[in-house]
Amino acid sequence: MVQGGTSLPPAPGRISAQTSRIVSTFHRLAEQRQKALIAYIMAGDPSLDETETYVLRMAEAGADIIELGVPFSDPIADGPVIQQAADRALRSGTTLRKIVAAVHSLRTKTQVPLVLMTYYNTILKYGEAAFCRDAAEAGVDGIIVPDLPPEEATTLQPLARRSGLDLIFLLAPTSTARRQASVARLSNGFIYYVSMTGITGAMLKDRADVASKVKEIRRYAKTPVAVGFGIATADDVREIAPMADGVIVGSALVKIIAEGSPSVADRLGSFTRSLKAATMRPDAVLSPTNKRPTP
Repeated sequence: MVQGGTSLPPAPGRISAQTSRIVSTFHRLAEQRQKALIAYIMAGDPSLDETETYVLRMAEAGADIIELGVPFSDPIADGPVIQQAADRALRSGTTLRKIVAAVHSLRTKTQVPLVLMTYYNTILKYGEAAFCRDAAEAGVDGIIVPDLPPEEATTLQPLARRSGLDLIFLLAPTSTARRQASVARLSNGFIYYVSMTGITGAMLKDRADVASKVKEIRRYAKTPVAVGFGIATADDVREIAPMADGVIVGSALVKIIAEGSPSVADRLGSFTRSLKAATMRPDAVLSPTNKRPTP
């Protein structure tokens, strides 16, 4: 049920509570000796119609999972690039309900896993149960709530699980062993490892520390670990991909959208293709529908 109290028809290819498109994607990539490219853009920047175009172009170019940011007026982890994108999206009238409806529309065109990244107040205003129901019906696969630690997700987590949504938690360089174990137990789909203390868009400096921390997390987790923050170029991806199960690129993609030329979709596709190529191991197994991208 979305805007106006109208229920959406089931989304084509909706995933059941027993199956996860995200988990299936990581399994397939592992069998093919590949790493996941997770691409982030802000939904509604500059409009939801254009967001749909960008999602399709990035999926065609090799993005394995796509995160859609939900604009929020008071973010805690976003750098200037994503803050400005959120402001543009809010000014265009983007809301969580409209994003859910956009996902439903996308599901008629692509089965790429879609994850909403949203702050908790937005879900709380919508209503946790209603949000989980509507998101799952629309074809959302997972949710990331940066300001909701596992110990405060006691109501959202069972609702997400029953709806078939992967609730993805974050770990940071400062996370204790106890926190690593807790998140490893509770996170579904993948674990989001924030590669540094700071905000999105900053430069990643200590790559050796990333490798060490991911190794620590894997002592507790069978869940895939994806690394985000500070990954902005194909060279960054090439360095980080061997350390983790996936890499997350956001601000660099959002910057392309902010530049706003008629060729934004083409440039997003070209850049995504180069990022995906950088995730590929030399021994990657490529299916006929998953040809090796070229930069």
